[in-house]
Amino acid sequence: MEIEIKIPSVGESVQEAVLVQWYKKDGDPVQKDEPIFVVETDKVTLEIVAEASGILKILVSEGETVSIGTKVGTIAAEAVPSPEPVPAPPEKVVEASLPSPEPTEAPAPVKAEKAPAKSEPQDLRPILSPAVRRLVSEKKVDISGIKGTGPGHRITKGDVLLYLEQAPRAVPAPSPAPPKIKDAAPLAPESLTKPIPSGMEDVTRKPMSPIRRTIASRLLEAKHSTAMLTTFNEIDMTHTMDIRTQFKEAFKEKHGVSLGFMSFFIKASVEALKEFPEINAFVDGNDIVYHNYYNVGIAIGTGKGLVVPVIRNADMLSFAELEQGIVDFVDKIKNNRLELADLKGGTFTITNGGVFGSLLSTPILNTPQSGILGMHKIEKRPVVVEDKINIRPMMYVAVSYDHRIVDGREAVTFLVRIKECIENPERIMMEI
Repeated sequence: MEIEIKIPSVGESVQEAVLVQWYKKDGDPVQKDEPIFVVETDKVTLEIVAEASGILKILVSEGETVSIGTKVGTIAAEAVPSPEPVPAPPEKVVEASLPSPEPTEAPAPVKAEKAPAKSEPQDLRPILSPAVRRLVSEKKVDISGIKGTGPGHRITKGDVLLYLEQAPRAVPAPSPAPPKIKDAAPLAPESLTKPIPSGMEDVTRKPMSPIRRTIASRLLEAKHSTAMLTTFNEIDMTHTMDIRTQFKEAFKEKHGVSLGFMSFFIKASVEALKEFPEINAFVDGNDIVYHNYYNVGIAIGTGKGLVVPVIRNADMLSFAELEQGIVDFVDKIKNNRLELADLKGGTFTITNGGVFGSLLSTPILNTPQSGILGMHKIEKRPVVVEDKINIRPMMYVAVSYDHRIVDGREAVTFLVRIKECIENPERIMMEI
């Protein structure tokens, strides 16, 4: 029996996807529920598993854009023997994926060579896809210095290309440049006509991924369709950091998740949104649509772009539930399990550039929302407290808002309210 492999539907608004990578080659055996390829839409990246065991036949190559529902392969669902237990590979499995030099000594007896040679493709296949192995072999790249961003930390084709761009000198030129002829031509024309070695091109052109195209479109939409303005403030993080230090071990022991700063800011934002409902609303034509719930989007940066999964009904969740929700989203993103439903329904967004070292920035609205809070890194600075100069851990915060429905007074007071809740976390607990 032949089973068709089709691009699954991930939402009504998604019409096409890019087949990013096959984990198997044409004709390889696959097992049921085994990941076989990755697709990327303008919303999410998904890992697709086999619906049955059998022999894989590939109909669509990597990198092609196909419509939802397109048949990209088949599985001949025949009796496929379960793979025999393979002994643990030696320490140098990764090195075995690269071309090895000719042996200088006489090879071992043929019987000793056959067993590992037979299991080699299965051992290497989870590490590098055929396309990546081919690229590594052509460019003679040492993959030990490449950090994989694919599912299960696999090294993808994009990882290798990025490595080649960032470290072009590590790629040996196929042949030395021809010697110069002295006084043959002026210096400027010679430098312009000098051939560029392979792997040292000045320009590399790549098509935008679906996610990157969507990010670009939405950012332009936010700039062109809203009257965006940003206000800033700074927060003394001393008290919140003391509470976190005091209770983080007990918190993790009881709830099984670490206590971070994001849960404090979500709680503070919800309290401020209750006082200023316009920042939790959006413009629809000539109407203002108010939300009577608080779905907070958390911006998470990935290797392929920014995604904003939504924590629903954040006002009803505890600190532990908020932190667990963030951990679950990060795990979904790493394993290509994020669903379209996880990205819908947000009413307000928080982004934390501080984890990347940002001191101050102007966040752009996540349309159609009317407000976004930007967190930044904590840095010790001298501040005046009770007429004395003290060294305190300070954080700059920013709120960008749609000036069409939010006035400056409300935006500034909203941010001051968040400042009060973070500098005195007891207010969050007591809801005052």
